[in-house]
Amino acid sequence: MKILIASDLHGDAKRCEELIMRWDSEGAERLLLLGDILYHGPRNDLPPGYEPKRVIEMLNSRFERIDSVRGNCDAEVDGMVLEFDVLTAEKRFDISGLTILATHGHHLDKADFSGCDVVFYGHTHIPAKENICGVWLLNPGSLSIPKEGSDFSYMTLEGRCFEWKRLSDGSVYDSLVLQ
Repeated sequence: MKILIASDLHGDAKRCEELIMRWDSEGAERLLLLGDILYHGPRNDLPPGYEPKRVIEMLNSRFERIDSVRGNCDAEVDGMVLEFDVLTAEKRFDISGLTILATHGHHLDKADFSGCDVVFYGHTHIPAKENICGVWLLNPGSLSIPKEGSDFSYMTLEGRCFEWKRLSDGSVYDSLVLQ
């Protein structure tokens, strides 16, 4: 099974369209969103493509194939307009023999990594991969407001291969294979 992992869309309809194009071209079965889906929050400028109502339409048209966790900019009202769960802070998945924790990352220091092989998180808007005490912490970067010179980006997971990709063309710029 192939999964797309993305974070920090912040209501950017242009980037959401690009993400859906990548989803289709990748042939992925599911999309995992790591929070901050519709709103930009008070610390970020509005993304140029800010149209949360269009984002709602695009994502709801595929709701049955989307998993998500709540970000620090996500609110209860998001759970009223999106047809998939956006209000759960953390979720665990077993994929390809790996135990994966998905969280937004704004409370990463309080997350329980016990029994996890991989932790997906967003929030920083900076792609990352780091191994801490045998647990891989992986960040796909941001779809709409990349920081520190990073590209608009997402990740894929297929088997035990993680790839970081540019949203613009789907090209791989980093990878990790777990044995």
